[in-house]
Amino acid sequence: MTSLRVAMIGYGFMGAAHSQGWRTAHRVFDLPAEPEMAVLVGRNAAAVDQAARKWGWAESATDWRKVVARDDIDVVDIVTPGDSHAEIAIAALEAGKHVLCEKPLANTVEEAEAMAAAAERAAARGIRAMVGFTYRRVPAVTFMRNLIAEGAVGTINQVRASYRQDWLVDPDMPLAWRLQKEHAGSGALGDIGAHAIDLAQFVTGQNLAKVSGVVDTIVKERPLQGSGSGLSGTAATGYGQVTVDDIAIFTGRFESGALGSFEASRFATGRKNALAIEVSGDKGALAFDLEDLNSVHFYDRTAPADRQGFRKILATEPQHPYVAAWWPAGHMLGYEHGFSHQVKDLVEGIVQGNDPHPTFADGLRVQRVLEAVERSSANDSAWAPVAVDVPVQAG
Repeated sequence: MTSLRVAMIGYGFMGAAHSQGWRTAHRVFDLPAEPEMAVLVGRNAAAVDQAARKWGWAESATDWRKVVARDDIDVVDIVTPGDSHAEIAIAALEAGKHVLCEKPLANTVEEAEAMAAAAERAAARGIRAMVGFTYRRVPAVTFMRNLIAEGAVGTINQVRASYRQDWLVDPDMPLAWRLQKEHAGSGALGDIGAHAIDLAQFVTGQNLAKVSGVVDTIVKERPLQGSGSGLSGTAATGYGQVTVDDIAIFTGRFESGALGSFEASRFATGRKNALAIEVSGDKGALAFDLEDLNSVHFYDRTAPADRQGFRKILATEPQHPYVAAWWPAGHMLGYEHGFSHQVKDLVEGIVQGNDPHPTFADGLRVQRVLEAVERSSANDSAWAPVAVDVPVQAG
């Protein structure tokens, strides 16, 4: 295999990010096959054609079904809203295409179960499927996972994870698809809370067994897009109902018995993209913050008392995950590099015949946690068990 021809379906913000990964991965890493950016697919012919030319795709199309059926397409990358993930992914897998699908895997547990089952059937034929939880591939995060697996923090007692943004604080922000349940499935919980959940399970190697929490919608109605809004000084002429959550706060009990606290908010004023996690154990602690994404902070409780305290480890050495292919030590990586790492892992998995993590089974596990949080909130925050399924793959 010398090349993998890729079709990407969808071309919004995530389309730009994924395109960056497809463009650069083979130029940085010595991949066993070279990705070819063959087709970009979207409903608006003029807009998708413009995006294709801007991002480096060879051609554009408007019918994803025809593209998935093409014999010259090897990989389908799905960056559409969640309401179309299941249909596209299952069709692509059944057509013999490898699939990369943005998170969360689906809008419902039932859809995610169907997708995981399709991926399992496809794997028997050598077809691979992966979910785009890209923050796993920040070098500092993967390094944090490795340190925990080596026993750096000892027995895990507590996990704190949060993902906070503030882009919905203004009540005049228009009603976008992310605020409509029929398109997005859920709000802050599924969009960014899914990242916090996956990160916690990934770095600890442990699954959440049950949760107790609450979700809330702070602004219930917003201006319809195109109707004018207070942001431009023009009064809105129409409003629509927000049908997803703005904020989710919950506690989780891991299978080991360790407790976790989680927060996902689009109303954290002043926080633009603040993903953070801290893992505390009987021998030490590790902490990561996306706003300082080249670093991990380590507390060694076994050190002499006069030398204890969190110390910052700059994860830019060639020995750190993914870093050797990039720049000299101390030269920082950014948000976009995770998408190149994602392509690297996917291409290597496809060619080597291994399931690249996170698999659709991993995505289903996160989906079941999301469902359990909503179930708990609807039941006065009573503890809700997470349905049992396959263990999270360590990767």
